[in-house]
Amino acid sequence: MTDADILALRLSCHTTLPGHQYQTPAQTFARMAAWCEQHQVQHDSYGEGELVQAFEQKVATLLGMEAGLFCMTGTMTQATALRLACEERGSDLVALHASSHILVHEKSNYQLLQHFNALQIGNPHRPWLLKDLQAVPEKLAAAQYELPMREIGGQLPPWEELEAIKSWCLENDIHLHMDGARLWEAAAGYGRSLADVARGFETAYVSFYKGIGGLGGAMLLGKAEFIARAKVWMHRQGGSIFRRSPYVVSAAMQFDDRLAALPACFARTQWLFETLRDYPSLKTNPALPQCNMLHLYLPVDRETAITIRNRIAQEHGIWLFNNAVHTALPGQCMFEWYVGDNLLAMDDATVRHALSLLVMN
Repeated sequence: MTDADILALRLSCHTTLPGHQYQTPAQTFARMAAWCEQHQVQHDSYGEGELVQAFEQKVATLLGMEAGLFCMTGTMTQATALRLACEERGSDLVALHASSHILVHEKSNYQLLQHFNALQIGNPHRPWLLKDLQAVPEKLAAAQYELPMREIGGQLPPWEELEAIKSWCLENDIHLHMDGARLWEAAAGYGRSLADVARGFETAYVSFYKGIGGLGGAMLLGKAEFIARAKVWMHRQGGSIFRRSPYVVSAAMQFDDRLAALPACFARTQWLFETLRDYPSLKTNPALPQCNMLHLYLPVDRETAITIRNRIAQEHGIWLFNNAVHTALPGQCMFEWYVGDNLLAMDDATVRHALSLLVMN
């Protein structure tokens, strides 16, 4: 099946388990237009304008940071932040977990564009720990922590461990940067405020098209002087587009509602973990819920899982998951579930019916 066929099949289903409710472009743009009219929004000019600056300050205040800069991509945002951290400290070495987005999804940009050098730390299947940082003999300029760690099922480090890492980095002049693409989910998982989680990080990146559901865009947050330097580098890399207002509007118009729903999404995830105990052939990573996402492991290979997904969609109108990937073990695959609007609004019986179809096929 082509990507277009898969999308058509998913949209034909009356029940979708992962993520948020799908919005057509027409629906999204209509909501944006109504919000703009309600709030008398004017376009920005290269990121300058009341809409953009107000949203930057709002997010910065929530995280307890001095300033924020709306950026077009997280890929550009994080590489820039870590490059500047290295320049400040006269070292080009950055500590990254093996599952870091920079290493897995960014086509070696940090290396080919000569931003910095990466040193992998920690167990690839677990959040990295203070002892992993302490074991590095070289002078580190920076360390990146992703909260939560998406590639290993949305795992979070224990709160006490994270606080110890923050203290160690401060004491040893290591720039601690947060990959907070899903910071909103991490805060709900910890049961703490965004400012509590962000406190101790010198910089943080957040995303607006994942849990928030915007059209795209990211934000870099930190001290005002650092953000001013980053702004120049964004321009140098082609990141200063003429109008950012469409992206900011798509995030800002639903930002508060999305944040407010996350504790309920996490509670629904906790219920889902308990329910999955009744289906022993399905294994979760992590073993216990840490935020409103997880990886579910199936006792079949990827191709079989995709066939099952498509058959259930065609015959029952239920969309179980978006993609499946191979694991290290033969005859096994896994997929990611993000618990959003869809599962939050779904009655328990429907979820159980979908799980029963999955294990029976």
